[in-house]
Amino acid sequence: MFGTKVYTPDQVAQILQLSSNTVYDLIGRGEILAKKIGKVYRIPANSISFAFTGLDYDLYSAEQEDKKNLARIEEALAETRSQI
Repeated sequence: MFGTKVYTPDQVAQILQLSSNTVYDLIGRGEILAKKIGKVYRIPANSISFAFTGLDYDLYSAEQEDKKNLARIEEALAETRSQI
């Protein structure tokens, strides 16, 4: 049904060779994105890279798309400001 692989904090701890407590700390600080469902956390596979890059893949992709449009946005802002 869903194509996204998710992990438990214990599984992520094994993957990253960290303790479970460290993974929970990383979740708490927002360094690993996780969704709390009831009493348990689930971590999407692409969020694991967040611990290494400082950016979640979705955020990274959005940032790259924003950079492509930045010149056009700046032009529109300049035009709007000149009309004021």
